[in-house]
Amino acid sequence: MIQEQNIQNEKKYNKLIVVLSVLIPVAVAALFGIKIDVELPVFLPPIYASTNALTSVILVLAFIAVKNKKVKLHENLMKFAIALSAAFLIMYVAYHMTSNSTSYLGDQKVLYFTVLISHIVLSIAVIPFVLITFVRGITNNIEKHKKIARITFPLWLYVTVSGVVVYLMISPYYM
Repeated sequence: MIQEQNIQNEKKYNKLIVVLSVLIPVAVAALFGIKIDVELPVFLPPIYASTNALTSVILVLAFIAVKNKKVKLHENLMKFAIALSAAFLIMYVAYHMTSNSTSYLGDQKVLYFTVLISHIVLSIAVIPFVLITFVRGITNNIEKHKKIARITFPLWLYVTVSGVVVYLMISPYYM
């Protein structure tokens, strides 16, 4: 009976997961095409890069918490990681809607673009994984939650760490 209720609860969220998984990347792409004639300070990129770095730390702490059977701590840390990722996205889009793009001028262009492209592609791909993993956790579908979390965790961690690496590589070229 409880398992059946969990499945029904999970199904209620599936449409929202699909909508958000499509809407978020499309909205970000569309907003990048809009330029607002207000220039946000250059100090915003280190703030959103720090948000990504903090998200990385929170993800690792959440992993450690669940391995130590501190489920409530794990849950709270994961909610915080999602909130940080949302804050990052808002700051990132706001900055790029108000500022010109910065070009990478360093010697490591192949490395930079490899990390950047993999970061962008995986940041889009990880959205449904994060949402599905979260829903399976909050609906108490623990076995399925564990199964997908094994994929979500390294993907999401890569996205947050690679975001910091991209920032560190391009930061000398901010004007």
